Amino acid sequence: MRKLSHVQYEIEYHIVWTTKYRYKVLTGRIAERCRELIRQSCNSMNVNIVKGSVGKEHIHLMVSCPPNLSVSKLVQQLKGKTSRVLLSEYNTLRRRYWGQHLWSSGYFCRSVGSVTREIIKEYIENQQDEYDESFKIVG
Repeated sequence: MRKLSHVQYEIEYHIVWTTKYRYKVLTGRIAERCRELIRQSCNSMNVNIVKGSVGKEHIHLMVSCPPNLSVSKLVQQLKGKTSRVLLSEYNTLRRRYWGQHLWSSGYFCRSVGSVTREIIKEYIENQQDEYDESFKIVG
């Protein structure tokens, strides 16, 4: 559980994105630099990396995000910064990706949690004793 001044939260996402055309270019120093850039960007946005992996043509991340940061904004920042810096630092990438787009346009995202919908429904149902019966929602 993470805390800010007025909120407690536990928001985790599994995010995956791939290189354009699935070229296997994330190896050696490029992969290490990519990992370093992702860590820097996440730290600056108050995002904790729970687990991460840099594959030859894709990135896997499990992150814990603050509630004021949308997933789309997070991915936009990560893909934008890594693409910009990696293409400027590595000639091999610049030659391969002459259009200045290192990453494919989409990404995969799924929320992560240990609590299922059924557990939440059961929890809310069991709370009904404490609240006004007129607020009960059926269906």
